Amino acid sequence: MEISIRKVEVSDFNQINALFREFAEFENLSERMTNTVEQMMEEKEHFNCFVAETADGEIAGYVTYFFAYYTWVGKSLYMDDLYVRPDFRGQGIGSLLIHKIIAYAKATGCHRLRWQVSEWNQPAIGFYKKLGANISGVEQNCDLSFSF
Repeated sequence: MEISIRKVEVSDFNQINALFREFAEFENLSERMTNTVEQMMEEKEHFNCFVAETADGEIAGYVTYFFAYYTWVGKSLYMDDLYVRPDFRGQGIGSLLIHKIIAYAKATGCHRLRWQVSEWNQPAIGFYKKLGANISGVEQNCDLSFSF
């Protein structure tokens, strides 16, 4: 299967938002997914994403990210989500996406790439360990959500 990795475009927002919902369902956290296409349009200058696209224009997966500054290491890239649709898993698309984000982090002068993985997601943990990732299990999420 021919897959290309490219930056997201505004015309992809409907497909991407549907994949966000799919991912939330996969994580058993559908109730936390509140983002909309309209919100994405309003906040598009903050939205960074690479998509894995098939030859016929279908988005098979995505990786979202943002820049961060960590006091101990400096400029870093935070990978928020890496998701591959179930029908496309096992075909190397996740590898293409993570290698793209690793290369991007290096090309933009980042000292670290950081992300989270759910402790129940053993296939993802194995995948990340094969890359050489250190999965510490020391820190826990702290979220404050705001409604406008």
